[in-house]
Amino acid sequence: MGETRAPALPGLGEAALVWARIGLLSFGGPAGQIAMMHREVVEQRGWLGEAGFLRALSFCALLPGPEAQQLAIYLGWLMHGPMGGVVAGSLFVLPGAAVLLALSVVFVTGGQIPAVAGLFFGLKCAVLAMVVQALLRVAGRALRTRASWAVGVTAFLALNLFAAPFPVVVLAAGVLGVARPGWFTAAAHGGRHGGPGLIERAVAADPGRVARQAAGARRAGVAALALWLAPVAGLALWAPGRFAQIAWYFSKVAAVSFGGAYAALAYVAQNAVHARHWLTAPEMLTGLGLAETTPGPLVLVLQFVGFLAGYRAPGALTGMAGGVAAALLVLWVTFLPCFAFVFLGAPMIEALAAQRRLAAGLAAITAAVVGVIGNLALWFGLHVVFAVTATLRVGPMALDVPVVASLDARAAVLAAVASVLLFGLRWGALAVLALCAASGMALSLV
Repeated sequence: MGETRAPALPGLGEAALVWARIGLLSFGGPAGQIAMMHREVVEQRGWLGEAGFLRALSFCALLPGPEAQQLAIYLGWLMHGPMGGVVAGSLFVLPGAAVLLALSVVFVTGGQIPAVAGLFFGLKCAVLAMVVQALLRVAGRALRTRASWAVGVTAFLALNLFAAPFPVVVLAAGVLGVARPGWFTAAAHGGRHGGPGLIERAVAADPGRVARQAAGARRAGVAALALWLAPVAGLALWAPGRFAQIAWYFSKVAAVSFGGAYAALAYVAQNAVHARHWLTAPEMLTGLGLAETTPGPLVLVLQFVGFLAGYRAPGALTGMAGGVAAALLVLWVTFLPCFAFVFLGAPMIEALAAQRRLAAGLAAITAAVVGVIGNLALWFGLHVVFAVTATLRVGPMALDVPVVASLDARAAVLAAVASVLLFGLRWGALAVLALCAASGMALSLV
């Protein structure tokens, strides 16, 4: 009886072209990016079967950070080992990072020009509607039990009324889910699964393939951890100041950013805007609008935040040089952890996928993220539609309320138009952003 021959997998060069294509065209946030990856990898090329793709996606959903990029790293590793994972993950991020860095430069150099300022104003109004859209999407997926509703509402109140730290809210939800898995229902992947893809057939024909790759994955994961933490420790020891703060702060964001970019933004808004004053709330909205218009993971908006923090940094390295240096530093400490998490966890994917308590913990965290995004939407809305807000305090509670006389009618109307286009007419995100940007430019000229 003859041996089953392993099918030939595409070479690293051929795969790199596919990863580059995905990186250049991956608009639409995580859902759109994952859908595009599914189309390219499962439907068109058959590199992976449906069941394998969903199992990989479930593994990446357990990790902090952008799951679409982590999925690319994992699939690249399956095909070509650690080098394949590095190529796939890097090509997914770098095109969007380059575009966003250029847009950041335009923002600080031309933001006072009326037409350019109007463009950014229009983007802010559109993003407000898109945050509400993200809130409804995540809520529809996450709030399926009474416990998940309770966690979502509690997270919103903890953040909005008591200014609870974002990591504490996420950690508490995760601990509750692990302790009481029966209270939560993790999103289940339904539907019919097709046959195995090239990768599954290669593993079936060579059962020792994954075990041989595991040692390389662990070494790559340790190396990624060292590369991630080295600049953080180095800056803290030898160059304390704004850049050390940036490295440490965004490393923490990377480690706790469960639930997607909007959840990470809530943490950044809570700290970088209010506590550190690296940028303003309207500038945060502008950055999110720019990130929405560029390919790659939406969490690239953190690069924009870092750029402004470095651009305004005191000391010798400031201005444009400081902005570019800080943007690259944020890029490094935000995305290096993704490689570490995937490489260290990939050899254990089967065991992780079967852990009911881990799945319940993730479901509880996702429920908390609904409250986090709800708080973010309210916070953005107050700062877009009203020029001035006031804080009401009752004991330990503090509530931000708008000053009605400061209503910006243009912002309110443009945000309402964006909402109608998104929810009523089902326009795509890019079309809404383009129309609102053009409208903002027109209003600025009038």
